[in-house]
Amino acid sequence: MKISLTTVPAICVFLADRLTKLRAIEHLVSKPVKVLPYFSLTYAENTGVSFGLFRGNNTFFILFTLALAGTLLFLRRKVEAYGKVAALGLALVLGGAIGNLYDRISYGYVVDFFNFSFFPAVFNVADSAITAGAVLMALGMRNEQKGTV
Repeated sequence: MKISLTTVPAICVFLADRLTKLRAIEHLVSKPVKVLPYFSLTYAENTGVSFGLFRGNNTFFILFTLALAGTLLFLRRKVEAYGKVAALGLALVLGGAIGNLYDRISYGYVVDFFNFSFFPAVFNVADSAITAGAVLMALGMRNEQKGTV
């Protein structure tokens, strides 16, 4: 069986997300940890989407994430055909989406813990992967259409 370009990175994102969230649950619930003057690790429960938007819609986002993951898996080969950058982007989005989906189903919310004082929301590894992955997918697909990848 051939492993797709997206399989290993998606699994790595999911595992990194789970491990960091478990550590956040173990160590940050009782008190935040200041890392830098503008950055702390702060436990937060989020029923919204990436970066705390649209809170209180957990059931909708479970269904949306299932639909998104299904669509990404269905389109995986088409996206991979654009090249490695687009495939990596898809893997990051998929791994992050599944990481947050796990939380929503298991806890009823997503565990967030990265807190930059200048940023309006607390977020996690999955949120970061989804954001970076969407940018990489768009760039990979755009560059391939221009013939630059």
